[in-house]
Amino acid sequence: MILPACSCASNAIRTARPLRPSSSNLATFLSTRHRLFALPQARHASAATATKGAPVEEAELSPEPELPPLLPDDIRRLVRQRNIGVSAHIDSGKTTLTERVLFYTGRIREIHEVRGRDQVGAKMDSMELEREKGITIQSAATYCDWDATPATGGEKKSYSINIIDTPGHVDFTIEVERALRVLDGAILVLCAVAGVQSQTITVDRQMKRYNVPRISFVNKMDRAGANPVRIINQIRHKLRLPAAAVQIPIGMEDEFKGVVDLVRMKAIYNQGPKGTEVVESDTIPADLVELAQEKRRELIEQVAEVDDELADLFLSEAEIDIPTLVTAIRRATIACKFTPVFVGSAIKNTGIQPLLDGVCEYLPNPSEAPSKAIDNSRPSEGSGANMVPLVPAAKAPMVALAFKLEEGRYGQLTYIRMYQGTLKKGQFIWNVRNDKRVKVFRLVRMHSNDMEDIEEIGPGEICAIFGVDCASGDTFTDGTTRYSMTSMYVPEPVVSLSIKPQGQETANFGRALQRFQREDPTFRVHMDEESKETIISGMGELHLEIYVERMKREYNTPCITGKPRVAYRETITQRATFNYVHKKQTGGAGQYGRVIGYMEPCEIDKDTGIDREFVDKVRGGTIPEQYIPAIEKGFLEAMERGTLAGAPVTGVRFVLQDGAHHDVDSSELAFKLTALGAFREAFAKANAVILEPVMTVDVVAPIEFQGTVIGALNQRKALIVDTDIREDEFTVQCEIPLNDMFGYSSQLRGLTQGKGEFSMEYKNHMPVLPNIQKEMNEAYKKKIGQKN
Repeated sequence: MILPACSCASNAIRTARPLRPSSSNLATFLSTRHRLFALPQARHASAATATKGAPVEEAELSPEPELPPLLPDDIRRLVRQRNIGVSAHIDSGKTTLTERVLFYTGRIREIHEVRGRDQVGAKMDSMELEREKGITIQSAATYCDWDATPATGGEKKSYSINIIDTPGHVDFTIEVERALRVLDGAILVLCAVAGVQSQTITVDRQMKRYNVPRISFVNKMDRAGANPVRIINQIRHKLRLPAAAVQIPIGMEDEFKGVVDLVRMKAIYNQGPKGTEVVESDTIPADLVELAQEKRRELIEQVAEVDDELADLFLSEAEIDIPTLVTAIRRATIACKFTPVFVGSAIKNTGIQPLLDGVCEYLPNPSEAPSKAIDNSRPSEGSGANMVPLVPAAKAPMVALAFKLEEGRYGQLTYIRMYQGTLKKGQFIWNVRNDKRVKVFRLVRMHSNDMEDIEEIGPGEICAIFGVDCASGDTFTDGTTRYSMTSMYVPEPVVSLSIKPQGQETANFGRALQRFQREDPTFRVHMDEESKETIISGMGELHLEIYVERMKREYNTPCITGKPRVAYRETITQRATFNYVHKKQTGGAGQYGRVIGYMEPCEIDKDTGIDREFVDKVRGGTIPEQYIPAIEKGFLEAMERGTLAGAPVTGVRFVLQDGAHHDVDSSELAFKLTALGAFREAFAKANAVILEPVMTVDVVAPIEFQGTVIGALNQRKALIVDTDIREDEFTVQCEIPLNDMFGYSSQLRGLTQGKGEFSMEYKNHMPVLPNIQKEMNEAYKKKIGQKN
């Protein structure tokens, strides 16, 4: 059986941020009138319903809203606020790093390790499965306060930091996606040995999608083979992002004991139990003085390449003092043109406090990360929508985004990000999507799975509310505006399998599946029409395995699953015309419709995920306007199942140019059926192909198994993209069809005596081989023939 998948998603994404101003002119910048603009007016099938509307006269439009200014109290609060995420490839040390951050900021009293060998486990991995497997499955939010040491000198300043620890495994990439959607900055963690890996590239792409500034942290400097210089070069070339070290390590591998701050030219050491005592020295180790001066010059050169103000000083050979350099690094980082690179070892409790200082120094506060919302009171033609800037002012009309749902002990827990205005306990709020008015009975701050009740929350904050029935991505307001936030990108599933309860089915089976669908947009459930089986779809085998295990533990519902199956798609490769007439005569009024136009391949937008487009070019009223939506509906219905293998169709633009109607026999149903017939007519002429998901696979194994591992990959039709050989191990990156990857985990363990490991993530869909397509097409024809 063929199951659907595609990388399409919501049409709307977060608007790209302009260059951010400095804190000094923050109020002026945000109180200045921003020009409203409309999105393109092409009719997209995946456009959000809320943004659609008929053309209206200019006089009917609501007046442009006056933007409330930031008051001095707002500015004082915002400049000391940071919202950050911790993201990286799996096993780079994200959760270990977050554990140290919480310990040094006083949020936890003891440090516990990720795998929970002490029966406690890391604070941010609160789920039992996370502690057993040693991986993060769900993103977890917390908050802390940090007294940062300013790079420019002076007394320490207190900052409030909201932190979201995200999973590293690609199967749980939606957790990273929705965290980055609401955060203002991020820490990109890289292993000092492995460097930029497959999921690092994915996280980098997600950060760029939402224009999230980041600082990079090269972790595991205590490991054998640690090489921060090589990692920085990988950031520059693989991620194509200007980067330079703001620290160099004092010692390497097992001799790693501190860092040299290149901005202030100070040596920093961690001493005392668990590195709690930070000792700064103006005396840099003699063997590092020359290297530190060289790397400081390199830092200035790299920043000058992306920052005009520093470039002018650099070219004029003027002396660049610390405040000037700090301001330039911050300006370039916030503009997403540069990433400062810190080094340290979370497991050895070294370099974490300077990293926290860097978060406060170089990452933006909420007012430096402008966001926009759709003003639904100002409709525009087609799929366009008017956008308005949001101001993180406490007195502004409330706007908040629900970005994550979780079934808590007291009902549904909804994580929200406040963009403007204030939310108080007991206040009534409106869900813009369904226009429902609800009361906030409980307002909490999250500390992993613990919560602290609060009375109110201000703009730029992240909190959670109880007892509010909503969906992920809903916008809440105080009822004075019709603003809605743009959606996050949601990748489509690539693996599916059948599932049924072991023994007699109970209500818990359906209840669990319904809950998991609400919490995770990448987890899908449907009933297969032919086999009458319940099919679950997700981002990978581990993704589905985790949910099956959770059904057993949390709902006491052991399940039996079928063999994982690949989610294929179909598409066209050339343009094809259609001139289709649907005519059906019955005793009464018949059915009549005629459509003329063409279909052509449509590139999938990598940012929005749009993979289909309906374009209306009818002129002269040959098809009445009221029938156009029915034709679009027929096109969308036809895209659900292709004719080659019954898989969903992707990458098609349907252009309607002309047609005809009958005054009596034409109807919405008639034109919907006409569109279905026209689609199939053109699809048959457009050289259609079946697509299969291709995965990017990274394999790491001891060097002595290199030949055996590569030979096994070649047997699985691997296309070798890159290899990296280090002292005692090698890494190979390749691309392999997902269908050829089932069972590879067991094979790799056998080939490498259990020492090899691999990671896999979805890359794209590519055409299957012609002989395989022929076999799949014949099997599908046989199946539908038997059904008929």
